[in-house]
Amino acid sequence: MPPKFVDAHTHVQFAAFENDWRDAIKRAKNQGVALVNVGTQKDTSRRAIEVAEHYHHGVYATVGLHPIHTAKSFHDPHELGGGEAARSFTSRGEEFDFEYYRKLALNSKVLAIGECGLDYYRIDPNAAVEKEKQKEALLAQIELAKEVHKPLMIHCREAFSDLVDILDSQRDALLDDPGIIHFFTGTENDAGKLLDLGFSFTFGGVITFARSYDGVIRAIPVDRILSETDAPYVAPLPYRGKRNEPAYVVEVVQKLAELKGISLEEMANQILENARRVLRIS
Repeated sequence: MPPKFVDAHTHVQFAAFENDWRDAIKRAKNQGVALVNVGTQKDTSRRAIEVAEHYHHGVYATVGLHPIHTAKSFHDPHELGGGEAARSFTSRGEEFDFEYYRKLALNSKVLAIGECGLDYYRIDPNAAVEKEKQKEALLAQIELAKEVHKPLMIHCREAFSDLVDILDSQRDALLDDPGIIHFFTGTENDAGKLLDLGFSFTFGGVITFARSYDGVIRAIPVDRILSETDAPYVAPLPYRGKRNEPAYVVEVVQKLAELKGISLEEMANQILENARRVLRIS
């Protein structure tokens, strides 16, 4: 059966689902949810593909290097687990290995490159070296996306000015539908610039309990909006405080429908159409 809903950005391959990822995906499928497991570094990118390959339809992957993993970063046990190997990984950071990711990106289950981007939230505002590493990794992933002809899955936190400048400088390398700005936290002005560049946007569980997103969601055209969970993080109401999972994306779609003044069915169908256009979800 074709999907009814889309979780365009989730992480069921993360350590938080180590013991029950199959059950979480089954619950999502029972709700008619197609899902995209998003890679954040070498291990989680490879694992996203491995999980997707267990399913003929409805489970996909992206591969890429998250900006926080380009340098020493905080340790997130939900992502990498609690072992010493994971802790040492976050201590040394990762250099973007173009050939490694290119081989992964050619897998038919891989829909996009990323999550790549810029994240200045956890670094010193004057940390020029760390910012430069993030920018270099982003540019390499834009190049990879062009080579394999797949869209970008972009993460941006407190760095929209630099992100827009980089993407604008790379217009010739972008696809007609260049990709998604996931968990969008920018202003309407930021959204307008990214819309002009052709990007779409995902929103997740936070919109069910935080009203600061309402204005930008109403301002973005409905054909540029997709739904996500970013599981295991930021569960929507009524699951707030629990581990998030792809089945809960239905709550996000319901809130998007309310904000756009249309029915749940109309919103779900539009998101599915958007996902087919941008990510080529079948």
